[in-house]
Amino acid sequence: MKKRYAFALSLALLLALTFVLAGSAGAAGNGNSGDNLTPAAIGSTIADFKLPDISGHEQKLSTLKGQNGTVLIFISAQCPVVRDYMERISKLAADYKTRGVNVVGINANATETMDDIKAHAAANNLQIPVLKDKNNKVADQLGAERTPEVFFLDANNKLVYHGRIDNHRNVSLVNANDLRDAIDATLAGKPVVKTEASAFGCTIKRAS
Repeated sequence: MKKRYAFALSLALLLALTFVLAGSAGAAGNGNSGDNLTPAAIGSTIADFKLPDISGHEQKLSTLKGQNGTVLIFISAQCPVVRDYMERISKLAADYKTRGVNVVGINANATETMDDIKAHAAANNLQIPVLKDKNNKVADQLGAERTPEVFFLDANNKLVYHGRIDNHRNVSLVNANDLRDAIDATLAGKPVVKTEASAFGCTIKRAS
């Protein structure tokens, strides 16, 4: 009887320890990748936020937004997939600026310093504002998990598209321009047909 009781007690303690360890591992995973975040819902209005730019000046979404829409792109100074998209991001910003759509870069990687972000912007001659999302405040608010990952807001800050820029990191293999299609439809006063397309790239390195 004593042996049976001791075995049951040991088993219960082992199970309890397993749950504790599993919970700790899960919490660590959430802090680093954001895999369990819920993305902002299509049709929801994105609240105004304030983040420092690479010069250290605080910038608000309400002052950076375009008259006809805003593209928020989560980028990284080190991600090779982002590197493949830099020319496309610059062209996107130039193409739509005259049509009242502004592009804003956001770096939410805890592993990248402001100096890293400045050097990356300079090396790529980025003509868009790049903000530093310390502690992933905005990345968590939107549910961003990867770089590059985009959130396109209409003139009223309503989220109308979320996901990838297009369907391939190799520009010569692109045959679906999801983000441009969403912007063009919105500017034409039409509903966005494809409101979501899974982003691919590097995971955002969140603060633990």
